[in-house]
Amino acid sequence: MKNFGGLLLALLLLIVAPKAQAQKFGWVDSEFIMAKMPEYAKAQQELNLLSDTWQKEIEAQQKDLDKLHRNYQNEEVVLTEAMKKKRQDEILLKEQELKAYRNKQFGYEGQLFKKRQELNKPVQDKVFEAVEKVAKKKSLAVVFDKSGDLTMLYTNPAHDYTEFVLEELGLGAEDRNQPGPKGAVKTVAPPKTPVDPNFESDSGTPEAAPGTKPVTKPARPTNKK
Repeated sequence: MKNFGGLLLALLLLIVAPKAQAQKFGWVDSEFIMAKMPEYAKAQQELNLLSDTWQKEIEAQQKDLDKLHRNYQNEEVVLTEAMKKKRQDEILLKEQELKAYRNKQFGYEGQLFKKRQELNKPVQDKVFEAVEKVAKKKSLAVVFDKSGDLTMLYTNPAHDYTEFVLEELGLGAEDRNQPGPKGAVKTVAPPKTPVDPNFESDSGTPEAAPGTKPVTKPARPTNKK
């Protein structure tokens, strides 16, 4: 779908361009820009700390649950039916509590999801404001985000305004910030705890950090107007 969207955009630009030659457009790499921002790195560190704390709590609950399972299996032969039922209910309750806690912290729209939005929003707003200023200064009608969901099949370096946004944020360098490989900033990954193979989150799919592919970015040209 992403490739289709990018193809559709490219075709649209080819159709519209002859009729709107006076309009200018450009693109930026928001991932690369945020990777240069200290406040973004700080937000990721805070998310990692929270994730590690919740991960340890889940692992502790999982150990307690495993212990209940082992004790039940070892003592099952000497238990009465009533005692078996009580133990089984206790194990089932612990399983439900563990599943609920895991979903609460790491599930879709869980605490990690909400915290990531909370911490990243100020950074994203700051980048947006800088992009808006650059667009006005450079008289750009449209600015695309190369690291967004919409795939860009081809990007001409002449239209790369990433460096201008970095300069607007006070992050420009004399030797120029050249975009590097994707994934320079480590995002929080979902927990990897021993779980029931039949476990599913309430939404049916656990939250996962999107993967990125290393891409060498073109250098910003010096012939901007």
